[in-house]
Amino acid sequence: MDARAKKELTDRVNAHELAEAFTAKRDRLLAAMTLIAGVGLIVALPFALKSGAEFFLPVTAALVIAIALVPMLEWFERHGVPSKLASALCLLVFLMLAVFAIGSIVLPALDWVTLIPERIGTVRATLEPLLDLYKSFDRFVEGILSQVAAAPDRSRMVTIEDPSSLSGLLATSAPHILIQLFFALLVIFFFLSGWTAMRKSTIVSRGSFEGALTTARVIQQVVDSTSTYIATITIINVTLGALTALILWQLGMTSPVMWGGIVAVLNYIPYLGPIAAALLLFLGGLMVFADAWAALLPPLVFIGLHMVEANVITPMIVGERLAINPLAILISLSFWAWVWGTTGALLAVPLLIIIKQVFSAAGTPDIAGFLFEHGTLTHVGEEDEEDEPALVDSEKGVT
Repeated sequence: MDARAKKELTDRVNAHELAEAFTAKRDRLLAAMTLIAGVGLIVALPFALKSGAEFFLPVTAALVIAIALVPMLEWFERHGVPSKLASALCLLVFLMLAVFAIGSIVLPALDWVTLIPERIGTVRATLEPLLDLYKSFDRFVEGILSQVAAAPDRSRMVTIEDPSSLSGLLATSAPHILIQLFFALLVIFFFLSGWTAMRKSTIVSRGSFEGALTTARVIQQVVDSTSTYIATITIINVTLGALTALILWQLGMTSPVMWGGIVAVLNYIPYLGPIAAALLLFLGGLMVFADAWAALLPPLVFIGLHMVEANVITPMIVGERLAINPLAILISLSFWAWVWGTTGALLAVPLLIIIKQVFSAAGTPDIAGFLFEHGTLTHVGEEDEEDEPALVDSEKGVT
């Protein structure tokens, strides 16, 4: 090979190396911009969701409910029911359940709230033995502290506010709540009515068969996981609430159906919900029973049933298919409760399941590779790894 041919080969190799270096710098610049934009979006998103709760909350709740109703919609469609009629039937079933829950929980709870000023004396008399025990312990502690230093003068004042403004609060907030509920119902209906066509167009619009197959798998996994979790947990919570109501009725607790409904709803919230249910049952027991130890029976009954449900029934029914890291549940619970309050806490686990399924199917960015090794936000694929030796061999052959 003469000097001219060698020079041409060298120039070609150098040009190839320059092109690779330029491509690497361009990819790294794009990756850096993507990373900065992603971090900015992650930082800004919670505050946007929190400040725009009037819009995002009903839309998100409606979408979660609609995804949970998709299996029922598909069942109706498989039996020849048109999409719009099937959507209306699914919405009607949901409305019937919601009306039953409101009638059995909310309305009796309002009556209990109005009875608090009347029964505060009963609660105080019931707690008198516990208060005497606390006062004796407090005097004992103060006596010990007075031997070391003069105890500061402390005055305690407990004020109980009469919830007379409850009706005014409901009157002012009811129109706004009704508008949000109507908006959420419309979102559910139109999502379900266009679900089949939307899923088909999303899958068909993919550029390759593999992309269409991946999209179909992601959609099906999200629907199956979300609907399975919500349906399973709903059955478990309703059964837990029914057993609690039955035992409370045997104990002589008033409004047992309401307490069973409260237990069923709060049990959707992991960890914190059962604690709140137990505290409310203890407060209700204080308003009904004249003995403080008898008032402990309702929360103790619920705690016993909840321990069996949480440690035996739910793991046995749910199994490993929907197993979620407890730390992820706590983070999701604290995040959505901070963003949207109690409603966000109820949506925490379904939203976590949806996000988990999407990321598990679509993949996660390789941030560590971007920072330390590859210089991009994507993993090196198997095909790329297979092509690299061939490229190296060809370059060796050229040089």
